[in-house]
Amino acid sequence: MRYKKARLDSFVVAVEARLAPLQKPRGKTAQQRRSDAEAFDVVMTGELEIAPVDVATEEHTVPVDGHPDARLRIYWPTPERAEPVTAGGLPVFVYFFGGGFEIAGIDWVWWDAAFRERARDAGVIVIAGEYSHAPEVKYPAQPEQCWSVFEWAATHAAALGGDPEKLALGGASAGGNLAAATALMNRDRGGRPVRLLLLEMPLLDMTMKHLDLEDQAAIVPKPFFRRMAGMIVDQYLGRRKATRLEPYASPLLAASLAGMPPAVIYTAELDALRGDGEAYARALSEADVPVTCLRLIGQNHGSGSYRGHVPASDHLHRDIVATLRTLHDEPVDYAGKAAS
Repeated sequence: MRYKKARLDSFVVAVEARLAPLQKPRGKTAQQRRSDAEAFDVVMTGELEIAPVDVATEEHTVPVDGHPDARLRIYWPTPERAEPVTAGGLPVFVYFFGGGFEIAGIDWVWWDAAFRERARDAGVIVIAGEYSHAPEVKYPAQPEQCWSVFEWAATHAAALGGDPEKLALGGASAGGNLAAATALMNRDRGGRPVRLLLLEMPLLDMTMKHLDLEDQAAIVPKPFFRRMAGMIVDQYLGRRKATRLEPYASPLLAASLAGMPPAVIYTAELDALRGDGEAYARALSEADVPVTCLRLIGQNHGSGSYRGHVPASDHLHRDIVATLRTLHDEPVDYAGKAAS
């Protein structure tokens, strides 16, 4: 049997047909685009009836040496804040939102709702870190901010009711880039025990050489997508080509991925970033890092947002929750088993 060419899931088509009339043309400046996207976030979540669940939250601001401060929000899995502990405690999942380095934030309704649901459903503490937007602030501020958020989370885990031995990192799209960069920085600088690196549709190679443009071309024409991707890269990194090769800018291009935490990576069939995520999974495997990569057939870059309307989006949430729940258990020593 021969399979048909990739096409968008019919449930995604239906949702995007509903949302299309609600979208306005994006502004020309970064500030206008940011404002337009924030307004659409409110409209989209209202149309899809996505509402925050009741869990305890708390905000902090973290100083970052040589760069703007970073804000973070803590989400506990219950309406009550967890008490400090001296041993044990809940797993702590540090997460960075996506938005092309230019838009979005922890105050966005969709992201805030997702953090609340993941904390509640997985029984973990979620710490959502915020980083500065490009082009007003450029690399390397963002990975340094994210690393500072992670260091703060690890240092304060017990005071939050968390377990510093059960740390995890995650992020989506541009946030996936920053989560992977943070994991590299932790390996290079601190070596704190990280149990899991969870990436959703991550952007990991800023040279754009791993983009997979074939299947997504039915949604966004290749030339337009390349121009759009090039603008994102230039806004974030500047025009110096060598910067794109730095491992904290392009984690996929790191000279070695040995010592990275076990990873779970999600990609979407109709997403150009599919190439980044799947190449990163192969590179981790070659470095003997335990890794699982799941491709969501018929999905695009943003369809994971459509919870309650797209079966694959709901399954993605359940799969992420199941993965986060494993943080409560003792980890499997895969290297030991392979050597025995």
